[in-house]
Amino acid sequence: MTHSGTALIDPSKILDKIQINAGARVADFGCGRTGHVVYLLSPLVGEKGVVYAVDIMKDVLESIKSQALSAGFSNIQTVWSDVESVGAAAIPDESLDAGFFMNVFFMLKNRDRALGEAARLIKPDGYLAVVDWVKKVGPLGPQEIQMVDQDEFVKLAAKAGFEPFDKVAVGEYHFCRIFKKKKI
Repeated sequence: MTHSGTALIDPSKILDKIQINAGARVADFGCGRTGHVVYLLSPLVGEKGVVYAVDIMKDVLESIKSQALSAGFSNIQTVWSDVESVGAAAIPDESLDAGFFMNVFFMLKNRDRALGEAARLIKPDGYLAVVDWVKKVGPLGPQEIQMVDQDEFVKLAAKAGFEPFDKVAVGEYHFCRIFKKKKI
């Protein structure tokens, strides 16, 4: 079994709220070396679905690709892209049923652009799940100044066309907000 970076976050609680069906197309934006939800999503979307593992670091994507192949996951596609650049990801517009930002936003300088890229890719009525730090664990976690203010984040998400759907308790050190993309 591949390591999915779930020591501090329980993503299964998110997946209990978002129905991911066979044939779905989903993306882990800024998937990182552990592919936070990539390997959990793969069996849910099945053979006809696609899990996009999106990251800006090519060596991370090579690691994800290698782990996916050795685990027998043929529906995981790696995508080299900067999530802070609208239009950069080689994924069709409004093709995703759900997108995930797991421990990514605290690192981003252009959060509004990252939300814009998610809005470009997620279908109307599709889901966006955002998990990020609320407090440090010893040396782990970002400085407080980097942490995402949830109220400000909800306002940013609204400007990008997302409305709040749910909050999920995923662990002591992280928040999770789930949004739905508004229909136009």
